Amino acid sequence: MILVTTGTNGAAFDRLIRAVQQLDAVEITEEIVVQCGASTLRPVNATCVDYVSYDDLVALVREARVVVSHGGVGSILVALTQGKRPLVVPRQREFGEVVDDHQLLLARRLARDGLIGLVENPDDLGTQLAAHDAVSTARTGANRGLAEELSLCIDLIVGAGSRER
Repeated sequence: MILVTTGTNGAAFDRLIRAVQQLDAVEITEEIVVQCGASTLRPVNATCVDYVSYDDLVALVREARVVVSHGGVGSILVALTQGKRPLVVPRQREFGEVVDDHQLLLARRLARDGLIGLVENPDDLGTQLAAHDAVSTARTGANRGLAEELSLCIDLIVGAGSRER
């Protein structure tokens, strides 16, 4: 099964959903499950749900051969902690999907370390799916520096958020 998730932030991600809709049924013969969120499209070649609980998402990730995700750190970390090397299609500012390119920057950094497969152009999703090695480097502990960087970023974000309240 291929799992596609757009996250839970409430913003549409129609570029990713459109790419799923355009996947060739001849090349992709397995089930596709899409968590569409606020996206306006519902691909007919997939089982679509708006949102799933965290526990259901984890179960779907475990079952999936490949996880395709937006560039949200939470979605990426769920895949990695379940032993999956996700294909990540970051939301981008130029398309009005986010206010800045933080997802793109994070995805490029994780791709550099081989933790994810980066798909900057959703039109390349089919090619990337065909070539993707679903075996993950997650849980190896091989990149301590990256873990420290992510921890620092999370501390800064959480700290800033709590001071604003």
